[in-house]
Amino acid sequence: MEKKDFALGKLNYIICAASFALIIIGFLLMTGSSTSIEEGFQPDIFSTRRIVIGPMFSFFGFLLMIVGILYPTKQQDDSTIQDSAKA
Repeated sequence: MEKKDFALGKLNYIICAASFALIIIGFLLMTGSSTSIEEGFQPDIFSTRRIVIGPMFSFFGFLLMIVGILYPTKQQDDSTIQDSAKA
């Protein structure tokens, strides 16, 4: 079987999956009941979980996604492998 060249390495995909999970967790933390006129004012819309913690999780998830994409992979160039074989 021939080796396939992917744009990202295995570690990059693991980091991206973890960041995707953080983003989803952040959005889930921001969900909750809404305020409607019939029920009256719901102070839960201003909870710390919904306006601070949830957005922070999502923000760090997006930052980690950038790190996952830009993290350098350790791939050997074909010319380097051939040069070392000749030596």
